Amino acid sequence: MTTYIFFGEALRMLTNAYLISAVLLIAASGIGLAVIETIEKAGER
Repeated sequence: MTTYIFFGEALRMLTNAYLISAVLLIAASGIGLAVIETIEKAGER
């Protein structure tokens, strides 16, 4: 028994994965920048 994924469904899945990865990348970079800023402020004191 083979199950086929239609082109539209596959395209929607890839689009969702791309958008989710972009959002996660932006969130991770924001968190990383906040951590670096906190470390720099702690080093100044």
